[in-house]
Amino acid sequence: MRRLSLALCCLLLLAPSLSAQRRGEARLVLALPELTTLAQGPAISASQVLVDATTRELVRSGFPAQLHFRLELWRTGGWFDDLERTVEWDMVVGYDAAAQAYRVRRRYGNQTEELGSFASITGAQMAIERPFRVPVSPRARGRKYYYNLSLDVEVLSVSDLDQLEQWMRGELRPAVRGKNNPVAAVGTGVRTLVSRVLGGERRHYEARSGTFRVP
Repeated sequence: MRRLSLALCCLLLLAPSLSAQRRGEARLVLALPELTTLAQGPAISASQVLVDATTRELVRSGFPAQLHFRLELWRTGGWFDDLERTVEWDMVVGYDAAAQAYRVRRRYGNQTEELGSFASITGAQMAIERPFRVPVSPRARGRKYYYNLSLDVEVLSVSDLDQLEQWMRGELRPAVRGKNNPVAAVGTGVRTLVSRVLGGERRHYEARSGTFRVP
């Protein structure tokens, strides 16, 4: 316990310098299809999500990075724009210590897709950057539309870390609370504290497409 306290004190002292390392800014791209193929929906990609040293070290230490995307389709006109459709999906990047590889998964709707295992986090970043076609298309002809895309990046979800880890293992049921032994509870508490010390907060990014008219 004394060693653990000393380690946590060291992390607290290092927190300012680690926070200063977080300079990477994610860049969201909304690539619109041709007007004749609007039903295909836009191609979504995100770059610079895992570039900062702190995020990489957290993932390497066993803290999964969760990427939550939200795509909105807006119709212009009148006093206010109208929200016509909304689609959300998630990506998770985690380090498999046994395999010494970074795993990337995407959950869209009721389907979970394995995007691959990579020897380096750079390879995982490249998998995240691959364009993903989202079939969200306008319904009204002759009207003007635009897309709005948001991304929340969370190195550690403190409230549902156990569920997130089970999701990474392919277990989709929620974690059962209240049956953990004291040692496991202490371990979870330490991971929560360490994540907050290292800066495991949520980062939010947004991007908007240009306005287009449906023929």
